[in-house]
Amino acid sequence: MVQQTLAIETLTQSQYVLLAILLFWVLPWKGVALWKSARNNHKWWFISLLIVNSMAILEIIYIFFFSRKKSQTALNIENNGTKNN
Repeated sequence: MVQQTLAIETLTQSQYVLLAILLFWVLPWKGVALWKSARNNHKWWFISLLIVNSMAILEIIYIFFFSRKKSQTALNIENNGTKNN
């Protein structure tokens, strides 16, 4: 009879270390990206960041390129068509 072992039981010590390093790398990025997307009311970004695991690549792209709020001047120009001083 063939013995079946769980995948977690077959991990070596170095694989546990690698898993821990990846966990400590991904969790802060994911937390910040989810927080920013929720604060900016980016519902679809929030859902995609929550579901997709990209080893923090998608999270970093969102944080640095898509999460920036518009400046007050840009908002005034959009709303009024002119710059308010």
